[in-house]
Amino acid sequence: MKQQKLFALAGQFMLEGEPQECVPFGNGHINDTFRVICRADGVGGKTHSYILQKINREVFTDPEALMENVCAVTDWLKSKIRENGGDVERETLNLIPTRDGRMYLTDADGECWRVSLFIDGAVSYDLVEKDEDFYQSAVAFGHFQQMLSDFPAETLHETICRFHDTPDRFRKFEEALKADSCGRAKSVSKECSFILERRELAHALTDRLRDGSLPLRVTHNDTKLNNIMFDLKTGKAICVVDLDTVMPGLSLYDFGDSIRFGASTAAEDEQDLSKVSCSLRLFETYVKGYLEGCGGSLTNTEVELLPMGAILMTFECGIRFLTDYLEGDHYFKTHREGQNLDRARTQLKLVADMEEKLPRMREIVGRYSPRFRIKSS
Repeated sequence: MKQQKLFALAGQFMLEGEPQECVPFGNGHINDTFRVICRADGVGGKTHSYILQKINREVFTDPEALMENVCAVTDWLKSKIRENGGDVERETLNLIPTRDGRMYLTDADGECWRVSLFIDGAVSYDLVEKDEDFYQSAVAFGHFQQMLSDFPAETLHETICRFHDTPDRFRKFEEALKADSCGRAKSVSKECSFILERRELAHALTDRLRDGSLPLRVTHNDTKLNNIMFDLKTGKAICVVDLDTVMPGLSLYDFGDSIRFGASTAAEDEQDLSKVSCSLRLFETYVKGYLEGCGGSLTNTEVELLPMGAILMTFECGIRFLTDYLEGDHYFKTHREGQNLDRARTQLKLVADMEEKLPRMREIVGRYSPRFRIKSS
């Protein structure tokens, strides 16, 4: 996109100074993201940096609802950060309004744009290079959950319908298996049987939400390491970013998905399944950090079911990969033949490994939760 058009878009927001530079930023796969550098008071004046993003309307079909969620959550977080004497400009996203007071604008092509303050002196990481990074991300997501523990989650919009409705994902898998539109079902009978044998597992969390034994929470739903900003000086996690998928849900969704990819010993599309397992060392690292960050805001039932959250989110992801493979790879991007099948197989291998390690996972959770101790049986 031409610089002049980006400058014109950025100029419609309440920026300090005039846009001088606008360059692509980050490596996200959903939204188009740019860093805008503005200079105040002419040459040699102070510079201010911002993030300009185009919201992907194919993924997020209701940008107004999405932005209402983001505004509500960030306003709540700012109030909590102020109460704790924190820095609101570095510890949460700060949206910049347009010159007419809106939180996003729609251009002549119908595309939606927003601007947020750039967090100086911070960086995000795509991969876990050391255990401390994983621990810090756990603290950050736990603290995110703690600060929002009294937020009325039911007031948020569901920006992606039935995103973590595992029984619905299971139903769609069965439909894809029955239709077998690409003639692939026979070649994956082993994987299909593994899933079908665990029909009841799909209901492990949603049924508890419906009967009230698990509370509705604000969930991030994209708890990757690169959605955490780390302070360059201290190495500490300071801010959770990318709030587009913030929705009502279960705390176990966020915890479970973090374990699914962060504690795995292999790449998500690893073809050698002997390399795939759940690292109990990394699981323990994350449990320690997450419970510390949550600061006692989770219920006993939520804490007890943390290992089940890891198993269920991995199971759900495996279902989604295999469903897409059966339907012809139309949802997840693939770069080679059979990649979605490999992704599904790694997830199912992780499920089997976690099921075997479940007693030890429960013991680890009990070790770091002072309120109770979970029996290993």
